[in-house]
Amino acid sequence: MTIARAWFITGASRGLGRAFTEAALAAGDRVAAAARDVAPLADLAARHPDRLLPVALDVADRAAVFRAVDEAKAALGGLDVVVNNAGGILYGMVEEATEEQVRAHLDVNFFGAVWVSQAVVPHLRAQGSGRLLQVTSMGTSGGMASVGFYGAGKAALDSLAEALAMEVERFGVHVTVVQMGGYDTGLFTKGMTMTEPDPAYASLRAELEEMWGDDAGPDPSTAAPVIMRLAELPDPPRRLIVGGRSFDQVLELDRARTGLYREWEELSRLAPG
Repeated sequence: MTIARAWFITGASRGLGRAFTEAALAAGDRVAAAARDVAPLADLAARHPDRLLPVALDVADRAAVFRAVDEAKAALGGLDVVVNNAGGILYGMVEEATEEQVRAHLDVNFFGAVWVSQAVVPHLRAQGSGRLLQVTSMGTSGGMASVGFYGAGKAALDSLAEALAMEVERFGVHVTVVQMGGYDTGLFTKGMTMTEPDPAYASLRAELEEMWGDDAGPDPSTAAPVIMRLAELPDPPRRLIVGGRSFDQVLELDRARTGLYREWEELSRLAPG
């Protein structure tokens, strides 16, 4: 008999978070679905009044995160799977971004995930089990013009998650870096903040727009089965790429980086460190 699990999912009102929430509910699990605006979750709450707990939460508010996690644990009777998914995108060149934009972006994409991790780990450690899925990006292996701050926040979370995994595995808690490929999540519409364009980068912007094209990617629901399978694995990986096309792209990026290292190996080895 399958035992229902308790999930805590951030960014649950749309995109991947919504897809993961729906998949968990379909599996008979209970979900604390956190979002700044929980209104889009009203339909799910009506269909699953006993298994969905909408949680109004700004993950950038550390104190609010700790309260929300404690309340969700009490309401659900525990926590089994935590998905750090909340995030947005700051679109623009590094030179263009204001201090306010950069700090606001990282407050959600990086620090928000840190606060959730800090809030849930004591509960998971105390019970000797649990899964923490840190949603990053297939692009964390290198930066990309115009989305550098998005990549930087995800890369920071990527690195921190690796460290956290080493720290908590001995307590029966598993951390997985979930490197998502490109899905039609609304990230470049509802989840986007734009810088004030500098004309100096007009030609680069045009090149990037042509390179990316109009393909928004597959529906987020197509990624949900991977997350459900990952949550069930008795010995989950520390890192997983989600998306076949993205898998190939990441391998190609890794090969290119290895080639660059080899090209300059002689210069690297001039130093003894």
